[in-house]
Amino acid sequence: MTETLATARQLPTPDETWWRQAAVYQIYPRSFADSNGDGIGDLPGITSRIPYLAELGIDAVWLSPFYPSALADGGYDVDDYRNVDPRLGTLDDFDAMTQALHAAGIRLIVDIVPNHTSDRHEWFREALAAPKGSAARDRYIFRDGLGPDGAEPPADWVSTFGGPAWEPVGDGQWYFHFFAKEQPDLNWNNRQVHADFQQTLRFWSDRGVDGFRIDVAHGLAKDLGQDLPSQAELDATPKDGNHPLWDRDDVHDIYAGWRTVFNAYTPARTAVAEAWVASDRRARYASADGLGQAFNFDLLEADFDAGAFRDIITFNLGLAAESGSSTTWVFSNHDVVRHATRYGLPARNGDTAKQGSAWLLSGGTVPRLDAALGLRRARAATLLELALPGSAYLYQGEELGLQEVADIPAGQRQDPSFFRNPGVDMGRDGCRVPLPWTRAGASFGFGTGDAHLPQPAWFAESSVEAEDGVADSTLSMYRAALALRSRLQAAESLEWLETGREDVLAFRRPNGWTSITNFGTDPFTLPAGEVLLASAGLLPGSLPGSLPGAATAWLQL
Repeated sequence: MTETLATARQLPTPDETWWRQAAVYQIYPRSFADSNGDGIGDLPGITSRIPYLAELGIDAVWLSPFYPSALADGGYDVDDYRNVDPRLGTLDDFDAMTQALHAAGIRLIVDIVPNHTSDRHEWFREALAAPKGSAARDRYIFRDGLGPDGAEPPADWVSTFGGPAWEPVGDGQWYFHFFAKEQPDLNWNNRQVHADFQQTLRFWSDRGVDGFRIDVAHGLAKDLGQDLPSQAELDATPKDGNHPLWDRDDVHDIYAGWRTVFNAYTPARTAVAEAWVASDRRARYASADGLGQAFNFDLLEADFDAGAFRDIITFNLGLAAESGSSTTWVFSNHDVVRHATRYGLPARNGDTAKQGSAWLLSGGTVPRLDAALGLRRARAATLLELALPGSAYLYQGEELGLQEVADIPAGQRQDPSFFRNPGVDMGRDGCRVPLPWTRAGASFGFGTGDAHLPQPAWFAESSVEAEDGVADSTLSMYRAALALRSRLQAAESLEWLETGREDVLAFRRPNGWTSITNFGTDPFTLPAGEVLLASAGLLPGSLPGSLPGAATAWLQL
């Protein structure tokens, strides 16, 4: 792995708890800003847009993978954990970006992908060249195939992207990949794997990184044993801490070692787990002797419904108190249909299928999308989110009210889920389309040439240029909300308020900052107080009046 010595960069402030109620903005680097016109976003492009991020009012950037990669899975197939993909820049560009973010008062969280490497990683190339039973192969999960010549896979397991989860290497052995075949899973029973990732955490921390987002944090520890279960047996195994692949109790031994690394810095480095686990098992990932924080996807998966939101908020604040951490709130990211679109589709009503999947399969035609209603609800939900105690994670473009792009031609798609599940999964390209910065241009200001994913014509009126300075634009609402949030932020608690209606949710923070969301259609009369901001129909400083349906207002009571 490539390494370069670098002195630690100056942090914005030494606050050890900055992350507890931070507003964090996720950048998918290949789709944020392209500085050289090659169609791919890059680190200098991000640096050039830091004034925009500062004006937006965020506290930190979460940077999705920027490492050398064949892009078999959008950069989550990592060739070298301690370098920058040359298409995105250099380590010097990374340092310049970090320094510029810090100078603007913005911290930096980077993605770490510890469950698997790419098949181009030097370790995996070494493993393929080594014989069975070698130390090189022990860093990964290799098994002998079934049958006299090992021609059958060790088990009938299915990859999360579709197709078999075991890949032959030509000598009777197969390797396990829970995701794409280009992403072989690491063996975390190997101490060399532990040591190398701790070295990676130090490498980026020494360069000034303030924290880490841990991809597939619940998947590292595995216990496969000699006799592998069938896929049906795996599916039937409870995920109670002893599942062979997921959310094993011993995964927390790994993160205890990482916490030692984090605490060696001043301030201590932070981490947030992407752990798709049962809600009551999330607290351990967020514990002070582990990663410190974990993503809460409960609101992301919920319908736009007052009762569901209240139950989820109450439950997760309780979990945060249990772990000593703060909770996290998120509606959109690089893996899901944008929430401005989800909220314009029929309610899920308990359906466990991926939100918006049927709509994507139809090319965005069935069921009918009510984009205006979806955006109205998304604005209301975001204003509620930003009033909650805890961290708010925002995804690039949601501040523009961007909808999901559904009609990307098959020949221009990139996500492996689309290619491995034809007719079943359209993939995640629709939320990864490069941002529109201007009304015109080959890629709406993303770069001087075309973008790596096609942008629709309607991006023009959703661009930064089109929304900048427009009082009722989604961008203006986000800027105003984030500025107020920074000024009003209070202790990590809330008090639910009685509204007299099941479809209206209201809570007050300890300083009198009050958020009221009307999930219904009938107007709701606001209580007396100063209206600070509303997602629709009200202006800052107006006298209390009626809050329309699908809207949120902040008041000072």
